[in-house]
Amino acid sequence: MEEALTKEEVLHVADLARISLTEEEISKYQVELKKLLNDVEKINEVKGYDDDILIACWNNNAELRKDEEGTMLDPKEVVNNAPRHSGNYIEVPVVISEGEGA
Repeated sequence: MEEALTKEEVLHVADLARISLTEEEISKYQVELKKLLNDVEKINEVKGYDDDILIACWNNNAELRKDEEGTMLDPKEVVNNAPRHSGNYIEVPVVISEGEGA
């Protein structure tokens, strides 16, 4: 079993995480990330694992509240109370911009 990831593999992970690394950090993560992956791989070595016998503390009889019809908020009041708005639309910050990373 390999003891470290390649520099390219670490840079690929850093690119996915959108972080920049120094050469020192790259060397460190080549070993640290490989250790982490080796530990995760141990899950595949568990004998007798089967989804049918998976034990969980949830018994699937959750009681959900009944849907109740309520009064609608006035759309103009909602828009006017928003920090930023344009016409009938509430403006929100861009979370994912088109073209980045694609």
